[in-house]
Amino acid sequence: MGSLSSLKGKLVLLKGTLEKLVEIIFAIIVGFVIAGLMMYMGGFDPIKAYAAMFETSLSLTDPYYIAMTLSFATPVMLTALTFAIGVRAGLFNIGAEGQMYMGALGAVIVASWTLPGPLYLPLAFIVGSLLAAAWGLIAGLLKVLRGVNEVVSTIMLNWIAFWIVEYARVYVYPNPIDASKTISMPPPGRLPLLIRGTELSVSFIIAIITVFIVYYLLWHMVLGYEIRATGLNPTAARYGGINPKKTMLWAFIIGGIAAGLAGVSEITGRPPSYAITTGLSNLFGYGFDGIAVSLIGANHPLGIIPAAIFIGALSAGSRGMQTTAGVPLEMVKAVQGIIVWALAMPGLIRLIRRRMIRRRGVEL
Repeated sequence: MGSLSSLKGKLVLLKGTLEKLVEIIFAIIVGFVIAGLMMYMGGFDPIKAYAAMFETSLSLTDPYYIAMTLSFATPVMLTALTFAIGVRAGLFNIGAEGQMYMGALGAVIVASWTLPGPLYLPLAFIVGSLLAAAWGLIAGLLKVLRGVNEVVSTIMLNWIAFWIVEYARVYVYPNPIDASKTISMPPPGRLPLLIRGTELSVSFIIAIITVFIVYYLLWHMVLGYEIRATGLNPTAARYGGINPKKTMLWAFIIGGIAAGLAGVSEITGRPPSYAITTGLSNLFGYGFDGIAVSLIGANHPLGIIPAAIFIGALSAGSRGMQTTAGVPLEMVKAVQGIIVWALAMPGLIRLIRRRMIRRRGVEL
């Protein structure tokens, strides 16, 4: 009897996985068709543009293109974890952007210190992660102590973090040689490149390891069970002996650490600057892109990996669309946005529907 119910459970899980896979494939087709029509109406050849996109992002003939795709996938993989962990706890945490900024600032702070070479990397990751976690914890405390909506608080904290880090770039840690960036991470504090001549560093491996750690935490540890139980029904979780406020705080802290790793990885692992550039241009947007990656990956750590690589391919292929197919940058960005929205929309609808059902349950 037990084996029969186990088999039924596996079949239900397989059916759900296949349905989501079909949904993703359909969304990809819809996104590419709509974006292709837009390019055609703009006077560009969509077939040529898409061919150039995939040739310069997923081509197996030149490892440089694959390396660039994976390098772009690395930060959004980590910021996607921030959003996914929040969703599992019943939160809409969109603060990965600001938390990533603070992580990068932590790495730059360590770069300004005079240290023995081997200490730069571990201290950069420790300080950056702690600073980002503390920044995420602010939103968590506002949520559990004062009932402040996390969407509002994280949006505000994103911009506060932006201007704090930009101020630090200009006035606290300016590069005396190049005014367009902060001081650079010293060579002993830089992650090794996996493929020489590219921007792909060991940070990609760190991101993959982090994904599996988060997966193990959520599905194989008590804290992860409490986070997921709180997200499904905080009232039932409370009756089961779980403290929802405590688990929400942990979700903000763990999510902040993931976003902080993204910021530190950009400073320690992406050449050529190894610094924060003007207007945070080398960091801007990764936190928001992570939301789309999480939605595409069904807010599941393992689903985030292929979703991040796909978004990384879109980013890496944008250069080919401009140089080979002659598509202007503005059109390329619009095409990317349409494809990403088409992919993220089913997950967003599911998330909104789940939150509405959960809210009704709490009210009842």
